[in-house]
Amino acid sequence: MGGMDKRIVFMGSPDFAVPALQALAKNWSIVGVVTQPDRPAGRGRKLQPPIVKVLAHELQLPIFQPKTLRETAAIDLIRKLAPDVIVVVAFGQILKQDVLAIPSYGCINVHASLLPRWRGAAPIQAAILHDEITGVTIMQMDEGLDTGPILSQRSVPIQHEMTAGDLSVALAQMGAELLIDTLPLYFDGAIKPRAQVDAEATQAPRLVKADGELDFNRPAEYLTRQIRAFNPWPGSFFYLEGVQIRVFRAQALVQKQAVPGKRYIIDSQPALGTRKGMLVLSEVQAAGKKRMSGREFLRGTHNWIEDQED
Repeated sequence: MGGMDKRIVFMGSPDFAVPALQALAKNWSIVGVVTQPDRPAGRGRKLQPPIVKVLAHELQLPIFQPKTLRETAAIDLIRKLAPDVIVVVAFGQILKQDVLAIPSYGCINVHASLLPRWRGAAPIQAAILHDEITGVTIMQMDEGLDTGPILSQRSVPIQHEMTAGDLSVALAQMGAELLIDTLPLYFDGAIKPRAQVDAEATQAPRLVKADGELDFNRPAEYLTRQIRAFNPWPGSFFYLEGVQIRVFRAQALVQKQAVPGKRYIIDSQPALGTRKGMLVLSEVQAAGKKRMSGREFLRGTHNWIEDQED
């Protein structure tokens, strides 16, 4: 019962995929782990394996790292593994029909949002920017981007101080638990897949580094959300006379009226005017320097305009 004898191929690459692989390995027969190729990283640009590869090696699972699943050799390899189901968690490639059709139970994806809200590559960041509640969805995959039928969902409130890094850890664990709860019911035919309502869909496209620049023509409250949403990546930043200043923590003073982009000092901390309110910088990092508190930054920054306005 529950499909414990099913052959599973797992596809995933980053930290978000780790709890799901750990949970699956305790409960099911994993006949192969497909992950992205090793890539150069760090100052030395040495090849680094995906974290999923490291875990799969520890679990003594077969590891496969095709450059792309569009290659005939990669498709043949997966076919030879004869999976009953393919479980995909943050793998990083869209699966085409020739892969989707291999397992008899199809391909199942763990997605970090309450679909159809926030389809795409950056659902965690989008949820922090715009929502009070988010969650995870277990879905059947089709050829679209996060468009397949829903099997199960679980929601969680977004805590006020949560960064994307914090929320990713929480949702990864929640997704793993929901996956383990869902698979037996799915194999037994006890879950009826529910089609997504496309008219309710929102998109969370892949972010690039430039998206992190703070736009002071937005309200301060939005910018505090952005700083949390884009931590750790792509980060949030502005420029002080040509020097990039990264912002890790900030507070919004919505009652304070200010000129967007103008620099102020509030309670011995650096602050910037926005369209609505002031953004007070609590933790920052100037290019080439260490992370520090806003007060510490201000003490060492002599070109901050000390224009006090109440």
